[in-house]
Amino acid sequence: MSFENKEITIAHSPDSDDAFMFYALAKDKLDTKGLKVNQVLKDIQSLNQDAINGKYEVSAISFAAYPSVSERYALMTCGASMGFKYGPMVIAKPGVQKEDLKNMTVAIPGQLTTAYLTMKMWMPGLKTIDVPFDQILETVRDGKADAGLIIHEGQLTYQTMGLEKIVDLGQWWFDETGLPLPLGGNVIRKDLGAELIELATKLLKGSIEYSLAHRPEALEYALTFARDMPPELADKFVGMYVNELTVDYGDEGRAAISRLFAEAHKRGVIKEPVKVEFVGALAGTKA
Repeated sequence: MSFENKEITIAHSPDSDDAFMFYALAKDKLDTKGLKVNQVLKDIQSLNQDAINGKYEVSAISFAAYPSVSERYALMTCGASMGFKYGPMVIAKPGVQKEDLKNMTVAIPGQLTTAYLTMKMWMPGLKTIDVPFDQILETVRDGKADAGLIIHEGQLTYQTMGLEKIVDLGQWWFDETGLPLPLGGNVIRKDLGAELIELATKLLKGSIEYSLAHRPEALEYALTFARDMPPELADKFVGMYVNELTVDYGDEGRAAISRLFAEAHKRGVIKEPVKVEFVGALAGTKA
């Protein structure tokens, strides 16, 4: 089937791991069957909000935002960022302990981020302020917040600012569940129809597989999104979040997603149980 004269927009964050994943689509390395694929880059909090409004056909979102968009979108079965014994961190200046946080303000990257959802399970009731994710380290360093919840490359660079880790929430989650921590995934609008959903899923999976098979050239492209990170750190960061679970969630990834919502509901962090729906060529059954 030809998809000439049809187009979709894929929205994702301007990060080196997402850029790595979408390299093949950005550089026309794949046969799209005539489908025009546009890309829009925005920070994850903006993407979560746009998905609530149904703005783009395909979008990266925080898993924490999925319950808010699940009527309109389903989860694709590839493209996830999952942290296996690593993930978002709570950091502060030296000497700050976990118990100190009860009387402090924590800078967070957004109310709808999975990092914040997980932090609330780890330690409920903390006072927070919203700060763009790429400004959190500076906000803590400059004393504008007592602690920070960091995501993306900040997990590898916080020590250069004289800050210390209080908890790695990915490690905490693994200790609790034995599972990787699902952070972000890709959703697709259900109104696109089965054939277009299947093609979009194949293209996303194909783009990830292409980058993994052509790592040097994909990494070179991703480095242009790495916010001045040294190449070796950017390579490490991409390796953390683009792996076999990114190509396909598999049983372990699906279990981790379901467990995330089940634990958040059990602990009172989200009010209603969440039913997870996967679609696309790789979906198999709905979970």
